[in-house]
Amino acid sequence: MFDLREMCKDKVLVAAHRGTWMGNVPCNTIMAFNAALKAGADIVELDVSRSLDGTLYVFHPGTEKHYLHSEKLIADMHDEEVQALRLVNSDDAETQYPVPLFDDALEALKGRCVINVDKFFIYPKDIIKAIRRHDMADQVLVKSNQEGRFYDLVEELAPDFAYMTFARDEDRDSEMLLNRNIHYLGTEALFKTEKSEFATREYHEKMHRMGLLTWANAIVFNYKTVHSAGHTDDLYTMDRADEGWGYLAGLGYNMIQTDWVAPCIAYLKEKGWRK
Repeated sequence: MFDLREMCKDKVLVAAHRGTWMGNVPCNTIMAFNAALKAGADIVELDVSRSLDGTLYVFHPGTEKHYLHSEKLIADMHDEEVQALRLVNSDDAETQYPVPLFDDALEALKGRCVINVDKFFIYPKDIIKAIRRHDMADQVLVKSNQEGRFYDLVEELAPDFAYMTFARDEDRDSEMLLNRNIHYLGTEALFKTEKSEFATREYHEKMHRMGLLTWANAIVFNYKTVHSAGHTDDLYTMDRADEGWGYLAGLGYNMIQTDWVAPCIAYLKEKGWRK
């Protein structure tokens, strides 16, 4: 069993955003997940899409044009169409790799790490069913926005799943969620400026006193989408990691999601946030 609270007791955990991908290895593939685990990631984050036939695939919905050179969404395709496509690599060239099945990814990661199943809230019932079919409820982390309809769904269908909320600039519901029949672990805190409560040590100390955890995003989707007030992976490449990963760890974040797994782990070890 993977107990995130126990895992966070003596180190800042590192989550690999869609695995570790470069060269000919596309993101959201079993090869990318293997590479991330070889680099020392504690958590692998992956995305889930669903075809017209109801099959779950590991793929970020809406990125088909970029990663598959397809004008159609997986959600609008039958399995035969999806399985005929090939992912592209970092040079935008077609690879030999098809879109992975969610079932195959679960089996490949079974017993190896925590799996953050992103886009859970789009296909919750199908995803829950698949995870239970593989007997992996104790290995997954799922998230949703801070909305009552999601709380009701998790409480009804997956009260044993590790669960966190996406909180944007303020945390409205953590204290309330402790009183629900949910395995609630804390927040993925998204903040645009340092004026947010998420950029204060007081917030993280309060969460930790309640036995809750906080997750930071150092990744950059695009420069217009700000998740951590500019304290991102990019700063590592400018010899300013103290202002990126160091800033987030110093505030008290328990988990950092990154596209630079190995350098992030090396930095956190050097600064004493990992043994």
